[in-house]
Amino acid sequence: MAFLKGSTAPLNTAYSLGLLDLDGVVYRGKDPVEYASESIAQAQRAGMAVEYTTNNSSRFQAVVAEQLRGFGLEVEPWQVITSSVVAARMVAHHVPAGSKVLAVGSPHLREEVVKAGLTLADGVDDGPAAVIQGWYPEITWNELASVAFAAQRGAIYFVTNRDLTIPRELGIAPGCGSLVNAVIEAVGHQPVGSGGKPESYMYDEARQLVADARSERDGTAEPIDHDRCLAIGDRLDTDIEAGNRGGYDSLVVLTGVATPNSIVVAEPHLRPTFIAKDLRGLNEAHPAPCQHDGAWVCGTASARLDAGVLRLTDGDGDPGTSLDALRAACCAVWEFMDADGDPTSISIPEFHI
Repeated sequence: MAFLKGSTAPLNTAYSLGLLDLDGVVYRGKDPVEYASESIAQAQRAGMAVEYTTNNSSRFQAVVAEQLRGFGLEVEPWQVITSSVVAARMVAHHVPAGSKVLAVGSPHLREEVVKAGLTLADGVDDGPAAVIQGWYPEITWNELASVAFAAQRGAIYFVTNRDLTIPRELGIAPGCGSLVNAVIEAVGHQPVGSGGKPESYMYDEARQLVADARSERDGTAEPIDHDRCLAIGDRLDTDIEAGNRGGYDSLVVLTGVATPNSIVVAEPHLRPTFIAKDLRGLNEAHPAPCQHDGAWVCGTASARLDAGVLRLTDGDGDPGTSLDALRAACCAVWEFMDADGDPTSISIPEFHI
């Protein structure tokens, strides 16, 4: 059974590397998320290394780094890990150096293929050893068809990410994953790998990139251990699931997609290790929920299931606005679910954190 953990030390010292998602965690479009920049800077001053991880495959690392610097953060482009970076490095592990690769996507993807020591194929007739399908707004039917043709001719098939949707100014649009599904229908088989979350490969590559940077600086070449890395995000089905798949502890923040009540009923593969309202939680200790007298207790809050109702208390105030009550509630409901209980059969109060 997976329950929330506690940390008597602030997370910024309990972990050596923070693997931070971007949209919904650090920024929303062009705007910074409240408390994000100052919290990240504080964590770095405490000694935590930071990598920024995003499924976006179209934006250059330098462009993202410049945006983050505009928020007052000290960021080098190599600290921004996009799904194009990961996909290109993934391919480089599967084919010999210099192999021809058909890269269908943004200029950023093509640049990363070259940086990974591979050769850009001009088209299907160039006989690519591998093909990478990415996303960018101007992608065409002919480009999607070229991915299918290359894969049918024996090129190893990779994708940058499998996000089905992408937020745009006018609403929600089909994402890379929707186009990947179209190609799969034509090819008849799945891609060998994806560079984006919820696969954990992005976190693995981030650890290696930090090791590479340290090696150039002081000769330290070993990647940071898994148990010293913390995946941080706002989505259970990408950021947190990727952490669980890769064996990484994780912190979910409530500044983006995940809501308190969605966390309470999360399936095991979507459950975080820690919960915080925002990135200020990165610089705080986290109380460990524990069982006591038939209830789950966290700090001054408690949660227990009683006749199909989740009952919450908090001696410090309204449990519906209490982060500790949310933590206790998660453990109580997760225990119920792991015993084959149906969360829709119980009454769960609405949290407003």
